[in-house]
Amino acid sequence: MGLVNEHRERYRRDGVIHLPGLLDDKALNAALAAYNWSIDNPGPGASRLPSNGTGTFYQDLANPAALAQYAPLLRDTLLADIVTDLFGQPRAWFMYEQVFLKENGTTRRTPWHQDTPYLPVEGNDLAVFWITFEPLAAGHALEFVRGSHRGPLFDGSRFDPADDTAPLYGNGELPLLPDIERGRGSWDIVAWDIEPGDVVVFHPSILHGGGPTLPGMRRRTLSLRFFGEDARVARRPGMVAVERDEPELPRPGEHPLTRMRRRAPGSAFADPAFPQVWAQQR
Repeated sequence: MGLVNEHRERYRRDGVIHLPGLLDDKALNAALAAYNWSIDNPGPGASRLPSNGTGTFYQDLANPAALAQYAPLLRDTLLADIVTDLFGQPRAWFMYEQVFLKENGTTRRTPWHQDTPYLPVEGNDLAVFWITFEPLAAGHALEFVRGSHRGPLFDGSRFDPADDTAPLYGNGELPLLPDIERGRGSWDIVAWDIEPGDVVVFHPSILHGGGPTLPGMRRRTLSLRFFGEDARVARRPGMVAVERDEPELPRPGEHPLTRMRRRAPGSAFADPAFPQVWAQQR
């Protein structure tokens, strides 16, 4: 995939790349089918977030049942080729899906945050593929602070409707999020106009936030998260310390991401239930 090879260095440097028109109609329809399945089959992580307006701000993520349902999207499209080329490896693994729906009126911005404070994983070979099913002007799409994936790692936002920077953990182990929105001119913020079929790929440690929706707008977006060979279990505040790292047998209805939270920090981020994806070079 020469297109991705050309962007690999920029991805490492900036933490985000925009790949216009990457998904053909078949791949976009497969992504939409996966998204619709998630909307119709809420998992244990489904929730409605405070919208600070009249609209709906819904999300769901890491549904254990989605691992099988998303297999055609991972197997029958170029996504495997893209992520393995980006990592420079013949294989990678699918971590989990996340769906967002903003509609029926005004909704707040998605607060500025990084994804990795919420996740027990670290490494260079991590990527989020962000797909929208509506055209979005840059001001209503995702925005990123270029290069911020290289540090520092901040406390997460708890999505408090009164304070975007209110900490997820708040115990001092991670520094508090800066108020990026209030001081936008001090940050190297990038965003793009997005069309269905485009893919924005970003490292989950990059600072990013999403634009609001206005009356009459609908924003359906799908995030697919992948990891490569160098991914390791990372300790996060509140995780129980583990002295011995022994593989666990899967528990019914449990997502492998949950098992990673019980693994020893520094161990390989690996579980046989994470779907493996291989470069096909179609």
